[in-house]
Amino acid sequence: MPLYHEDVREFANSIVADLRQRGHQAYLVGGCVRDLLLGREPADYDVATDATPDEVMRIFPETYAVGAQFGVVLVPIREGDPQRKQDEEPEPSVVVDEAFALGHHHKSCVEVATFRCDIGYSDGRHPDQVRFSRDPREDVQRRDFTINGLLLDPVENKVLDYVGGQDDLKSKVIRAIGNSAVRFGEDKLRMLRAVRFAARFDYTIEAVTFAAIQQLAPQIHQVSRERVRDELTRMLTEGHGRRAFELLDETGLLREVLPEIDAMRGVEQPPEFHPEGDVFVHTLLMLEKLPQPCPAALAWGVLLHDVGKPPTFRRASDRIRFDEHARVGTRMAEAICRRLRFSNTETQQISALVENHMRFGDVERMNPSTFKRFIRLPRFEQHLELHRLDCESSHRNLRLYNFTREKMNELPPEAVRPTPLVTGDDLIGAGYSPGPQFKEILAAIEDAQLDGRLPSKHEAMQFLRREFPLEAKISS
Repeated sequence: MPLYHEDVREFANSIVADLRQRGHQAYLVGGCVRDLLLGREPADYDVATDATPDEVMRIFPETYAVGAQFGVVLVPIREGDPQRKQDEEPEPSVVVDEAFALGHHHKSCVEVATFRCDIGYSDGRHPDQVRFSRDPREDVQRRDFTINGLLLDPVENKVLDYVGGQDDLKSKVIRAIGNSAVRFGEDKLRMLRAVRFAARFDYTIEAVTFAAIQQLAPQIHQVSRERVRDELTRMLTEGHGRRAFELLDETGLLREVLPEIDAMRGVEQPPEFHPEGDVFVHTLLMLEKLPQPCPAALAWGVLLHDVGKPPTFRRASDRIRFDEHARVGTRMAEAICRRLRFSNTETQQISALVENHMRFGDVERMNPSTFKRFIRLPRFEQHLELHRLDCESSHRNLRLYNFTREKMNELPPEAVRPTPLVTGDDLIGAGYSPGPQFKEILAAIEDAQLDGRLPSKHEAMQFLRREFPLEAKISS
């Protein structure tokens, strides 16, 4: 059975209650408290307690000890029953790697963390030493932002605020807890998180916190590329991509994490096609219009679709040109995806979106086979959506978008992906030897079939013998 938000919240509350019954302090903490106070549905729930990891694992035996050395234990929710079953034999606690744990956490676990004080961050992410604490005031001082440093007693429905987080929620401010430079020095990713939270909630970043980000922005390279990628993806897909990238620009983070996007600023475009302004402005407008929910590949495709324009910009007879910017941009997009450790599948899709975004200019002139192959691109709906956003963020002419949709609707699936009239086995049966030419022959037959010139297998075999005579193949 699927888990619902109310199930997870009920389960998190039951963890707090169980810990309290055994004489421990326990509260909901962090983002879930922030979201509840804002009237939003939390994505997950975290619990903070004075119980040590060993004590937590004795109380909740079926746990994942993902970071016990840092005081973190994941308590899984049993699907179909948010309450722990006390009458069943508990499974032993297990230690799992962090990637597995994080995936499990968002699906069906509640994180239970011991109050602690962190000492030193040599690697810019993990504390060098952790000292467990009995004082929740000490625990919240190590957290990132005041709005994420709130505790909630779900039993008495009482908020504990030792960092001024409630005032900052009311004032709509992102403020680092304590010394901003120290907080960002502990984990450089927090600079990107500050931008993401400010964009998501439409908050301002407090002046001292903002200045610290500007000063420390060059140190973002200490963060793993995977973590940077994931944070940027959240910015792009949470519905506030334009504001996020404006803040990345203003803080100086953009030129550090995506210098290719920073290079778009000030790059002029032909006003007859792009009255909105330069390449950066055009891209921001597209980010602003991204659909919700938005697939990550589409969001990145939108961000990178014109990445090839800055290096291909030139003026010719008072005209602005970007010769082969889609081809250049495809190579750049592939390099960016490799740098940020995207999977091969996502890299292929993002690159394809960049490579093909200019092809819509030819749809009215495409012969049937070319058009059908075009709309057979994997996840073609993303290509179509990128084109719509591209038009609406520039000249606003949707003629080619509407033409493509109407023509797609007119074509039955079997016309777009017909059963092949001729196969490789047919070629072998006709006397052709397997080899590289097979692909060329089969593609030519399929093109003729898609164009409507070959309605039957008999005619396809005649086409084969006429266009690819066996005698010529043997003599060669």
